[in-house]
Order: sequence, then structure tokens, then C-alpha cells
Amino acid sequence: MRNYDFSPLYRATVGFDRIADLMDRVLSADVAQPGYPPYNIEKTDENAYRISIAVAGFSGEELAVEVKDGALLVSARKAAEEEGKTYLHRGIATRAFERRFALADHVKVTGATHADGMLHIDLAREVPEALKPRRIEIAKSDTVEAKAVEKAEA
Repeated sequence: MRNYDFSPLYRATVGFDRIADLMDRVLSADVAQPGYPPYNIEKTDENAYRISIAVAGFSGEELAVEVKDGALLVSARKAAEEEGKTYLHRGIATRAFERRFALADHVKVTGATHADGMLHIDLAREVPEALKPRRIEIAKSDTVEAKAVEKAEA
């Protein structure tokens, strides 16, 4: 596998740190994220998304969702177990986890709900007015020329 050095990119650019970090993360050897807990990402509208994470065995108080440095961080820590329980089979994984999702520019977390062993995180892309496409009206050339002639004669 090839290893790429992005340090020249950091020296030669200003303001593109997130792109370089993303490329660095994608091409690093640590690409494989753990499979626990399983999750889905769905597009619910043109500018809306939902991340659903299976968190069976965790209560809402044991889960944490935060946005930091352009990333969504979901973590869980199980409270101390009661002494005296004896399991014959333990198949529900309640180990602590931390899952990170990189957020695109202008994507905001609008809410999170925990129900039926699923944590749902709703996201919305809010593009500022200055970045939205706008239509420019095209004036007729004879009108512009006529105004220029009128001003020259006056």
C-alpha cells in the first residue's frame, strides 16, 4: 500500500486543513472502523438526514451526543453493574463505545431521540443565502444602447 505525505499541502495552503485531514484519514492504515454499534444513515429529505444507531441495553442517561470540530461524536458508557447477577448467556453487548461522523460544511444537528433501543440523530443542511444560486436578470441590449444614446445627447 502506498503512503502519501500531505505535509507539503499543509505548508502551501491556508484554510484547507479539513480537506487535508480528511484525505489523511481516508488514506491512513487506520481506515477500518469497528463495527460496533451498527448504524444506518438515511436521507429523509433533500436537505435532511438521519443517523440511526442500535444502542440496545443503554439508557438515555448513558448516551452522549456532541458536535465538536466539525464532527459528530456519539459515545456511551455503561453504569456499574449490580453485583450478584449470574448470566448463563450474555449476548447483548453493553461495552462502552465512541463513534465519530465527519460533518460536511453547513450541516447542523437538529435533534436526537432514543426509543426502542435505537438512537436517532437528525441532521439538516442549511446553506446560507450568500451561497445559494441566484438568477441574474439579463437586460435587452437595445434598451441599454438606447439609454446610453439618450445620456450622450443630453
